[in-house]
Amino acid sequence: MGERAPLRDADESVVAASLGSRGSTQTGVRLYNERLILSLIRRDPGLAKVEIARLTGLSTQTTTVIINRLEADGLLIPGEPQRGRVGQPSVPYSLNPDGAFGLGLMIGRRSSDLVLMDFTAGIRARQRMIYPFPVPQDILAFAEREMPNLLVALPAAQRERVSGLGVAMPFELWNWEADLETPAGALDAWRDFDVAGELSRRFAPLPVRLCNDATSACAAELTFGAGRAYRDFAYFYIGAFVGGGIVLGGSLFPGRSGNAGALGSMPIMRRDANGEVSLQQLIRTASIYRLERKLIAAGQRGADIWLSPEDWSNFREPLDAWIAEAAEALAQAIASTCAVIDFEAVIIDGAFPISVRQRLVERIRERLAGIDRQGLTEAAVLEGSVGRDARAIGGAALPLLAAFARDHDVLFKE
Repeated sequence: MGERAPLRDADESVVAASLGSRGSTQTGVRLYNERLILSLIRRDPGLAKVEIARLTGLSTQTTTVIINRLEADGLLIPGEPQRGRVGQPSVPYSLNPDGAFGLGLMIGRRSSDLVLMDFTAGIRARQRMIYPFPVPQDILAFAEREMPNLLVALPAAQRERVSGLGVAMPFELWNWEADLETPAGALDAWRDFDVAGELSRRFAPLPVRLCNDATSACAAELTFGAGRAYRDFAYFYIGAFVGGGIVLGGSLFPGRSGNAGALGSMPIMRRDANGEVSLQQLIRTASIYRLERKLIAAGQRGADIWLSPEDWSNFREPLDAWIAEAAEALAQAIASTCAVIDFEAVIIDGAFPISVRQRLVERIRERLAGIDRQGLTEAAVLEGSVGRDARAIGGAALPLLAAFARDHDVLFKE
């Protein structure tokens, strides 16, 4: 295992302020150190006590006390002792999948998923609803009806370990009626609908947290996926509408209003079938609703996108045409994004089969190679590793991150 530098906060005053808000400094330090060790083991499973002490700068004795307490609380599990050349065998530690659970509700423009996720991002149970467009009362009824079916998958004792409910959904749904081809005013009910408040009333005492769906997907890639290997990356998630997220310095960057990474709104040049070129938002070319329209125009069922999310083998020509258009638009967006921030990587994921993701990323690389990028540093264009469940997993991670991540890793604070 390679040499690692001890983890230190760049600004000790930030840590001090965070700890002071908890009450006693001693309790705050203990909680912070517990979260620090849990976050470290999440990113690098199999660490032993000695290495954790070196990475954190804590004493071996303090590290041992904390790890023993986390193990007793059911959050860590020891592995088989590893014998070295000298000294006592070292014991690697990993997160206990049964240590805590999060519920995630993904509210999409064409479907909703309700998932029960364990401490290591394993989905234990899932329910799905498909619709022409989302209606607030239907979403609430779906959640109330299916939540007990999810929780029954856990033994009674483990239900006490559910940390809360995270909701991942697009913001300002009502602004996209024309693109979704919904009846006029069909999405107006979302304007004044307090999603988190309504769910809190129905599922008290579970805490409910809300996040943009593409941001949630980015958080899932950063926390549980291949994104952990990169300090700085741009993230594109292609659902009914394309969106994205930005990671800087190993943490999600929300921006001043929480809307950083709104990559779907980036302008790109689009060539229509008649040869006309126009300036359009990325969302109107690289989104799955565009594939849906192509399928309908070819006499196929657009709903099959959502009914068969793992098998698009029957889509043929419409899918080929969509991949070509989406890849061209995404290549332009990637070049523009990398001109603003010197990203190590650009990660592409979405609500499609793995084979489609592979084809799309390969085509993006081809199109990107043909764009004049003189003066730009090369960024790796990679497939995401979480997949179509990234938004739901990111939602379910919100209560877990709030309860167990280091303070500055928690996405949304009170």
